[in-house]
Amino acid sequence: MPMDKKDTSMKILNKFYLVFFAVFFLSLNLMADFIAISKGVKEVEITLNEETFIITRNQNTNNIITKLYNTTYRGIPQAMIIEKGIETIGELEFIQYMKEAQNNENILIIDSRTPGWYERLRIPGSLNIPFENFYNKEDALEVLEDDFNVLLNEDKSLDFKNAATLIIYCNGYWCGQTPAMIKNAKYSLLNLKYPKEKIKYYRGGMQAWTSMGFTVHGDEK
Repeated sequence: MPMDKKDTSMKILNKFYLVFFAVFFLSLNLMADFIAISKGVKEVEITLNEETFIITRNQNTNNIITKLYNTTYRGIPQAMIIEKGIETIGELEFIQYMKEAQNNENILIIDSRTPGWYERLRIPGSLNIPFENFYNKEDALEVLEDDFNVLLNEDKSLDFKNAATLIIYCNGYWCGQTPAMIKNAKYSLLNLKYPKEKIKYYRGGMQAWTSMGFTVHGDEK
């Protein structure tokens, strides 16, 4: 076959493959009738802290991230591993803990941000325990006793035998509020010897949660 005819045939064949694969991938896209949390899962119903809600992703393909989290100048990046022995988790693990918390009162979903942030936008079912409590010893101990199932012994030592497993988040990977509660505040969880294996750090926080279009509650929903 002359070279020019061979080149023309190859070009036609290449165009055919391009059209074929474009149609193929488009058809796969059309076959997916919802935006998934995980393979085959559109939504999860949760009952937690006396409220029932549906965790799903925004199904509008034109949806964009909320204005609360659409800037890039805030904060500084937080370490992926906040402390050796403390697990950093993602969205799927976070949702799994939410599911487990329904039948286990000793698993707590904690929003460590200030009340103003919490009221504006939050993950459903979370409890607001502001990180600021951990800059004052009395406040920190009160939270541990009243909310985290820690016992204060007569000799003022702390008994963590029945301490809750804490799933903690804040604004995201640029936010220092959860790191303050866990590690950096004067009377942080670690400084008070809270068991590391009972602390789970959702580093992505609200930044990652909203970027995936997950269900939120709050005044700026």
